[in-house]
Amino acid sequence: MKPGFRIQDSGFSDESWLDKVNWSSDGLVPAIAQDAATGRVLMVAWMNREALRLTFQKSEAVYWSRSRRKIWHKGEESGHIQKVLEIRLDCDSDVILLQIEQQGGIACHTGRQSCFFTRLENGVWQPVDDVLKSPDEIYKQSN
Repeated sequence: MKPGFRIQDSGFSDESWLDKVNWSSDGLVPAIAQDAATGRVLMVAWMNREALRLTFQKSEAVYWSRSRRKIWHKGEESGHIQKVLEIRLDCDSDVILLQIEQQGGIACHTGRQSCFFTRLENGVWQPVDDVLKSPDEIYKQSN
């Protein structure tokens, strides 16, 4: 566990730290998931107050799904849970950075390590990372 990250299993109940976040008008904040070992950005998602509080409590990434309009525990369907080692807030207090350990090595619903698998090359977007596991295989249990 990295210094500065405090797990809320010791009866810690003061949630005033949530008030320090500069939430958007719709009550959200972008959250970047970064591999703690390599520094690679794996994904960007959104959090509301409840998602950030749950992330802190569980030491696992919990996001707000804007499309489904509900809390989303990363890995709840795929098994690709993100263990949170550290939570940081940027200088403007409007972006969260999660230092994580990605379970299963796959963060993207496309079956890739990172959601940032497309690179601009000579004016054309090109996928540059391999699919590690087919999405059909990842999500077959939920069909």
